[in-house]
Amino acid sequence: MFRFLTAGESHGPCLTIIVEGLPAGLEIDREAIDRDLRRRQGGYGRGGRMKIEKDSVRFLSGIRHGRTLGSPVTMQIENRDWVNWQQAMSPEPVEERPEPVTRVRPGHADFTGAMKYGHRDVRNVIERASSRETAARVAVGSLCRQLLQPFGISIHSHVLAIADVGYEEPRPLTRDAYPPSLWEQVEASPMRCADPALTERMIARILEAKRAGDTCGGVFEVVALGVPIGLGSYSQWDRRLSARLGLAMLSIPSAKAVEIGAGLEAARRTGSQVHDVLRHGADGSWYHVTNNAGGIEGGITNGEPLVVRVALKPIPSLAHPLPAVDLASGENIDQTRYERSDVCVVPAGGVVGEAMMAIVLTEALLEKYGGDSLEEMLRHFQASQSA
Repeated sequence: MFRFLTAGESHGPCLTIIVEGLPAGLEIDREAIDRDLRRRQGGYGRGGRMKIEKDSVRFLSGIRHGRTLGSPVTMQIENRDWVNWQQAMSPEPVEERPEPVTRVRPGHADFTGAMKYGHRDVRNVIERASSRETAARVAVGSLCRQLLQPFGISIHSHVLAIADVGYEEPRPLTRDAYPPSLWEQVEASPMRCADPALTERMIARILEAKRAGDTCGGVFEVVALGVPIGLGSYSQWDRRLSARLGLAMLSIPSAKAVEIGAGLEAARRTGSQVHDVLRHGADGSWYHVTNNAGGIEGGITNGEPLVVRVALKPIPSLAHPLPAVDLASGENIDQTRYERSDVCVVPAGGVVGEAMMAIVLTEALLEKYGGDSLEEMLRHFQASQSA
């Protein structure tokens, strides 16, 4: 069984992660994890916090001489901003408590979290509800990528839209629509968008929102290539890979919608226009003429690219804040407070989406080809491919 837990507050000393279920003998590249953490910190529209943090992972258990032991892996990511918050976020009682946060931001967990847990200081909600936690998920996802690589699976993401600026026509979903050159262009773009002209328009849209004291949401796409046939199951609702991907992607802060393959567009077409015709190649391979299913049929991978799109709402911390309520007094007020934040997180959201895709595929891969060591898993996998 593969599982992970994250702990830590946004302005606490660090984020801590425990990962259980990775097989023994997996070679770990720490620099690769740090690169993914840096990718999460990038993207046009990020705020001042990213100038403070220089995310890097530290291993505390489960790895010896660069290889997993089969025991739980513990990682930590330091919060450099902690030095500025030691009094406000001290785990020990303090003589002078900071002024409580009582004004709630529309669209954030401020109100619901305070009501659920009975907090009178919304800071108690802000710290864990913060997207800072996604750095821990990216570290886990990067570990998972390193397990997926020996099985020929790679994962990428790119931005399709920022607010009302995006591709005018849906991008194709077939294998030849995702060449290596596409991802090279994506990684070179400050918007993580392969189209240079569209990148400039997206940047202009973010600048427009920033000047207005506003924020922008958008849509990113996550693609997994080389996924074998047979991951997931139709036998129970929670075993369907499509359901597991939906849960994983909707757990990303600000995520409001998920599409797999043609998604909502499929609902506007007839069956003859949607369903992917199967073909058997002369070399014995199976392939589909189209990929409207996005790589999943009946909750099971079909060998085509696994394509998931996620829509992120604009983040709720506005430089020109909206009206709100003060929880302490119950009064309606003209403005909530401003919590230092980003203008747009969609490019970074794509990197988090990659991590969640890697986590879901790792769990499914271990279920199908499970073993206590990587060597044993690879034997199971190779036997299934030659059957």
